[in-house]
Amino acid sequence: MSSRQRQVVSFAMILGAVAFGMVLAGGLDLTVSTSAQAPGPIVPEPVTGHQAGMALPSFADLAEAIEPAVASVQTSTIRERKEGVDPFRFFFGPQDRREEEPRQEPERFRSEGGGSGFVISADGLVVTNYHVVEDADAVTVRLEGRELVAKVVGTDPPTDLALLRIDVGHDLPYLALGDSDALRPGDWVMAIGDPLGLAKTVTVGVVSAKGRQINISDEASFENFIQTDAAINFGNSGGPLINTSGEVVGINSAINWGAENIGFAVPVNTLKQILPQLRDQGRVSRGYLGILIQDVDYDIAQAFGLEEPEGVLVNQVLTGQPADAAGVRHGDIILEVDGRTVGNTRFLIDYVSAKGPEGSVDLQVLRDGERVGMTVELAERPSQVGEAETEPADEEAGIEWLGIRYQNLTPETRRSHGIPGSVQGVWIISVDPTSPLWDEGIRNDGLLYVVTEVNGRQVSSIDELESVVREAPSGSRLRLYVRRFHQGEELAPTFVFPRVP
Repeated sequence: MSSRQRQVVSFAMILGAVAFGMVLAGGLDLTVSTSAQAPGPIVPEPVTGHQAGMALPSFADLAEAIEPAVASVQTSTIRERKEGVDPFRFFFGPQDRREEEPRQEPERFRSEGGGSGFVISADGLVVTNYHVVEDADAVTVRLEGRELVAKVVGTDPPTDLALLRIDVGHDLPYLALGDSDALRPGDWVMAIGDPLGLAKTVTVGVVSAKGRQINISDEASFENFIQTDAAINFGNSGGPLINTSGEVVGINSAINWGAENIGFAVPVNTLKQILPQLRDQGRVSRGYLGILIQDVDYDIAQAFGLEEPEGVLVNQVLTGQPADAAGVRHGDIILEVDGRTVGNTRFLIDYVSAKGPEGSVDLQVLRDGERVGMTVELAERPSQVGEAETEPADEEAGIEWLGIRYQNLTPETRRSHGIPGSVQGVWIISVDPTSPLWDEGIRNDGLLYVVTEVNGRQVSSIDELESVVREAPSGSRLRLYVRRFHQGEELAPTFVFPRVP
């Protein structure tokens, strides 16, 4: 027998011995069980690729393991009946001829709603959406085939999260919280909940995108949704979005009405950040600078003389708030907070919020090409965030390449549009659709736009505005600071950055 033949025979004998040992161990039940034991978190077998004869992995084992910790949340609210006429009765008369005489409607009625939730601790803490339990007079949770009275422990409207507590008399299986930051577009995820009252419905898809802002809340700066094509419908709200390891990575919250399978979930890391305050205080207190900001893109970087986009641009500093007291100005670019690089608005908002209202932060800002350091003593973030007249002037002017017409502010303009005397600038009276400002949101849309600064210099008249614009070199970007008004109320100001031809 040759040396190669001996090697083949030896390998075959070793392989056979290993296989026999595995069969023997399995037959004698000597292998270690991987099933999770209560009261620890549920730890299902992860989805690990293709199963025999299947083109895609099966999520059946994962769904079976997760299901005991997924709950149905039902609410009831007593409401006052509003005065009004039934539109069907108004147009078609009584639908039943026996109802010719008007019936006495009760002054109050009960409204019912619901959603989904999931258990996150053995002692009965349940997570759901704030909008599921908002204004509810009674909340019940259906779990283990039982209807359980739930107590609302804490709510946080900005993140649309709520924490409930139930008592079943024993430890509950619960779900482990994963890491939503580790998610990537294309990762498999599974949603479980009660869409349209269909309990324990499982849908599967992928992460479509991260960091979505869809402007459905009053505080859109906290919107940081995971987008998924795992089907989410009414009733899924508050249910878990699960990764292939059986961990919660999101809390299903919203859908897009005009599309199929475009759903949104709150990242679980947002929940983990505020969970201690929800559990212990019932509400969330956040640190607050008092500024409006936007990401610095390539065009903004050019306008401020930066080689690469970095930091966040301060659009407005709210009067009397911490940033104002510390000397932050609109037009500053915040580069660092407490020595950490500020890459985008999301990072700065989350960091400052987590510091709390009693904390402080050290900022490094870029101002007029120089770095400036300052310390800001934070405040608590709010839950929602005599006139001097200018010389009369009716003349109208314009700059052709900018595609706008403008005029000086007059006392009549101030009175009719509610512009205070402290606002000095030039009123944009029309914008051509070909204007570079049109693409940046300055349009003929019913708002009143006032340019108050150009390239960091205050302008209070047409002459001053045109003088600064003429000085700008060809190919550079102007920095126009525009304040916006609507029906006497000032909206958030903005920067626009048209390129000089």
